[in-house]
Amino acid sequence: QKVKDSMRVLLPVLLNKSHDSYDKIRAILLYIFSTNGTTQENLDKLIQNVQIESDSDMIRNWKYLDVPVIASFVAQQHKYPRRDRSKEETFQLSRWTPVIKDVMEDAIENKLDSKDWPYCSRCPPTWNGSGAV
Repeated sequence: QKVKDSMRVLLPVLLNKSHDSYDKIRAILLYIFSTNGTTQENLDKLIQNVQIESDSDMIRNWKYLDVPVIASFVAQQHKYPRRDRSKEETFQLSRWTPVIKDVMEDAIENKLDSKDWPYCSRCPPTWNGSGAV
């Protein structure tokens, strides 16, 4: 069942003194993941009210893993185009394919954009990828 007002559920957990600061960070991250990011002001208020200023980098650094921590960060970010894998055979428990697989396949086929991948796309035009293992 989907939570309608996640902030109302989250605040009692964050304000509870018996919870560890790492548990509170996990709760904030779950909130951010479920809402696909939050505003900078909201995140600052959460960090300040919960008193985890020293560990706030644990939350903010998720943006480097392509997680939209700040909602405005989502609009600025360039998404890597995904390949269509709907016809591939998959195991029942592993239906999700990470982005790195698409990147590596494009690197092998020498299809990476030189603007986004300046050091990976300098292969000579005659190279056909047969040297990659």
